Amino acid sequence: MFATLPDALRLFVVPVFAWAALRDVRTRRLPNRLWPPLYAFGALLLLWEIAAIWPLAGVEGRLFLVQAAISLLFVAPLGYAFWYLGAFGGADAKALIAIAVLFPTFPEYAVAGAKLPLVETQIGVFSLTVLTNTVLIALAYPIGLAGINLLQGERSATMFLARPVATDSLPDRHGRLFEDDAGTTRNGLDLDALRMYLRWRGATLAGLRENSDRLRDPDSVGETHDPTDGGTHVGPRTDGGTTIEADDESVAADPWAAERFLDEIDHGAYGTDAETLRGGLAVVAEKDRVLVSPGMPFVVPMVIGLVVSLTFGDALFAVLGAVGWV
Repeated sequence: MFATLPDALRLFVVPVFAWAALRDVRTRRLPNRLWPPLYAFGALLLLWEIAAIWPLAGVEGRLFLVQAAISLLFVAPLGYAFWYLGAFGGADAKALIAIAVLFPTFPEYAVAGAKLPLVETQIGVFSLTVLTNTVLIALAYPIGLAGINLLQGERSATMFLARPVATDSLPDRHGRLFEDDAGTTRNGLDLDALRMYLRWRGATLAGLRENSDRLRDPDSVGETHDPTDGGTHVGPRTDGGTTIEADDESVAADPWAAERFLDEIDHGAYGTDAETLRGGLAVVAEKDRVLVSPGMPFVVPMVIGLVVSLTFGDALFAVLGAVGWV
């Protein structure tokens, strides 16, 4: 027997998560409509399994109840907590909640005479295994970023967190500037916020770089436009086209019209304040290469962690077992 029917059906969500990871890499956006069907599907499978072992008597029934409770009442709320604390994006939190609902207990698959996953934990909460595997995989990302920097001859204290890129390439990039006009910073301008600002002004990055002295003047802002959400896949391009002209050379009381931009948009700009926006604009206006922290959507290592969990099992538990700690 390959697997129980609920466990076999759970495999159908793996391609869905793979698609989500690819889209997240490309656009850093996942549609909200993706998650409710996954939640409903997971709840249906969970009810199916509960009905099969009802009335949850004996050791097996009580263990299943405890495992499901940990997944739904501990792992799922962790997704919301991480989002609330700023450690997760909204899509990352929703993805973890979906994992908690879809995979509360360890599934079992018989493949070529082997029982998968190979390594199970004593507690048996599969969503927790996916989370720990995800964290371990995510830890490799800064190491990989440092490797890319080394191959390009870049050696610095920031090599694990950011890499220098051509300023002209920013319209197609995701992440955050790792510098402002005062130097390196971990709280630089989000590139989505940069695109929002340029679209709001009807400007382009090329135009801003060519006419930076003029565009610092808030009176140079003419008709404003929909800033969109700053995604690379929506809105007008920001890397070429018509520049903004201005005749007024008055001293700017609101450099770059940063405060006006933040006041006029009907939603936030990824936590950007006027000072951060001005610092980022000054950097991209003056430098041909800038430090960017690209960031990695947590959905990507989560999907890899899901595949590892379904095949190998719990990597952390395996390591702790090898050294005799469990």
